[in-house]
Amino acid sequence: MTASPELGTAQAASPELLKSVFRRHAAGVAVITAQQGGRPVGFTATSLNSVAAEPPLVSFGIGTGSSSWPVVAEADHIGVHILGEHQQDLAATFARSGADRFGPPTDWSTGPEGVPVIDGVLAWLVCKVVARIPAGDHRIVLGQAIAGDLTGAGRPLLYHQGRFNALRD
Repeated sequence: MTASPELGTAQAASPELLKSVFRRHAAGVAVITAQQGGRPVGFTATSLNSVAAEPPLVSFGIGTGSSSWPVVAEADHIGVHILGEHQQDLAATFARSGADRFGPPTDWSTGPEGVPVIDGVLAWLVCKVVARIPAGDHRIVLGQAIAGDLTGAGRPLLYHQGRFNALRD
């Protein structure tokens, strides 16, 4: 086997390399919500994954420095919202530090298990948190779906090359 010429450009692994590599990976956009003591929190996530169908499990990553982490760390239930291409502003609001994420123009209501549910999304789930797994400066949260709605209309919002995008026809 001969070495490929591209291997000569390999870089040592670093946080910057990892971020640059994953900017090339298109990902769906979700908003994760939780509530504690009447205080709703939420954040934009591109790390959402379907883990298993039986039982129905999902996972996502959250930084332990995130303003939402203290609530997610204690919450029994979380909300998972799949955003549509018409929700770029909502995704940006939930990604911005210090933003009033649940103030106008965000429309939401209290859903099953007291979880904040955002209106107008393509689909949502309420999940019982079953594990929080340490992963470097993040935690991988594993949730079992207990309720949901997939009646939203539209096409998914994507994140690629550091910005929100829509599917092309």
